[in-house]
Amino acid sequence: MTIRVLPPNLINQIAAGEVVERPASAIKELVENAIDAGADKIDVTIDKGGKSYFAVTDNGYGMTRDELELAIQRHATSKLPSDDLLDINFVGFRGEALPSIASVAKMKLISRKADMDSGWQLLVEGGKAQSPTPVPCKIGTTIEVRDLFYATPARLKFLKSEQSEQSAIREVLDRLAMSHPEITFTLNNENRKLAFYPATNNLFDRVAMVIGHEFKDNALSVQTQYEDLELSGFIGLPTYTRPTSTEQYLFVNGRSVKDKILLGAIRGAYQGLMGHGSDGHPVLALFLSVPKHSVDVNVSPAKTEVRFADSARIRGMLVASLRNTLAEHGNKTATTLNIGALDTTPQLQKAPYRPTTTSKNPSYYSAPVQHTLQMNDSYQVKAYENTKIAPAIKETPVSDDFPPLGFAKAQIHKTYIVSQTQDGIVIVDQHAAHERLTYEKMMAQIGEHPQTQLLLMPEIVDLKLEEVALLNTRAQELKDMGWVLDAFGTDSIAVREIPALLDKTDIKKTIQDLVDTLKTFDDTILLKDKMKDICARIACHGSVRAGRVLSIDEMNALLRQMEACGTSGQCIHGRPTYIELQLKDIEKLFNR
Repeated sequence: MTIRVLPPNLINQIAAGEVVERPASAIKELVENAIDAGADKIDVTIDKGGKSYFAVTDNGYGMTRDELELAIQRHATSKLPSDDLLDINFVGFRGEALPSIASVAKMKLISRKADMDSGWQLLVEGGKAQSPTPVPCKIGTTIEVRDLFYATPARLKFLKSEQSEQSAIREVLDRLAMSHPEITFTLNNENRKLAFYPATNNLFDRVAMVIGHEFKDNALSVQTQYEDLELSGFIGLPTYTRPTSTEQYLFVNGRSVKDKILLGAIRGAYQGLMGHGSDGHPVLALFLSVPKHSVDVNVSPAKTEVRFADSARIRGMLVASLRNTLAEHGNKTATTLNIGALDTTPQLQKAPYRPTTTSKNPSYYSAPVQHTLQMNDSYQVKAYENTKIAPAIKETPVSDDFPPLGFAKAQIHKTYIVSQTQDGIVIVDQHAAHERLTYEKMMAQIGEHPQTQLLLMPEIVDLKLEEVALLNTRAQELKDMGWVLDAFGTDSIAVREIPALLDKTDIKKTIQDLVDTLKTFDDTILLKDKMKDICARIACHGSVRAGRVLSIDEMNALLRQMEACGTSGQCIHGRPTYIELQLKDIEKLFNR
């Protein structure tokens, strides 16, 4: 087979396969062009999920007749002022979008500049353009696309249902609207408005429009400046989660991205504060600003991936910023938990239930209850040796000056602590709460100067040659965490010291876990993050269990320690340690 140069129409169709995967990706390109054209109002209209028709209309700068003809040429762009590929100051920058779309669909371009008496219209079908013709129109540009992939019918079978394609278009518009709150966005389908985002100068308002207004009550503001890096945005409380990661919005220099470095940093920041995988994913919208020459946005045709020149610095800054924010507000729990508790409360019967007294205990319901819980002052919590609940006060004081979590009143079902606050009640899961306190004390032990345990006999761990080399590259980091490893031949290591808190841990399994983590994530994860998983397991098994009877003093001591812990709002699995019911919410249950 001889080598040949492909014809232009086939080249464009191949490019379309890279740039235009589905209607949503084509609309993304067109909306980005509208943003770059200075529009402050962008309307998107679709039919049949965009498969039969979609149009993008903007009130931007518009184009002349000559610019219309250039716009559908390969590699023609107005977004690279120089020959420096990293000197990009626009949302879009590739020159393939319009010719690629036009090569596989029927396209109509209508545009007019402010200083023109009328606009121009250009028709393109299957990559073949007609001559532009004058047409009356408003200032700006409208691009209509019909019968996407009609010229490449094999691509049609890969499109999903109309509803799936419509959802993908909505997601694209959501992300673009979030990063540009100053622009009004509208999405219509057959004269039905699917989304409307009016322009606003408040980023939080725009984020709440996209994610949902309850996010406002469960989000923390992030604002960090580190050298030439800037991070801003909003992150959800660890107890405010979604079953998938679809509500995680990440932006780099105003461009929506899906980057493994950033996603890994988010996992690291929330590690120990919430569960993993199916247990829930944090909800957030983060905007990262970096010098344009330190990030390559020309990695993929879809422009959703980026490559950082110094990924470790980006990750470190992101993890530190999120952790500091979460630590400052970590004793808060999501308001949706309280609402959920009320929503699941069964309807009360119209007539109150009155149990019948029996001869065995005739005064059970008539006599006042003297004590509602068992008192056991000598009870000692059998837990991790440094995390006993030390009684903080001898008795519950009578005062109107309530601490944040109030004063303990009772323990119910040997599992939950009921506390009275200034204007409601708090119900605490004693195991979840003490698990968090135990974990934080353990994590403090693997700080800058961790306690280590010298092994009488070194533990020999057999590994592959490349795995030994991988551990050697992180030897200093391991030593800082309390692990002292030496090479033992070419495919083994000798473990001589371990962190003291892991004295009963399976050393070989832990080392293999560390190796597997490094092989999977490379430099996108710190080994200290892996140690958190180990500490979490120990904390879970070494904390106050459900079923343990606690005295009032011990319950109050636990509440005070929770108040002093910056991350006490959730256990290490991401479940809430307490829920709070306001008095007004309780009164609703009784129709008061």
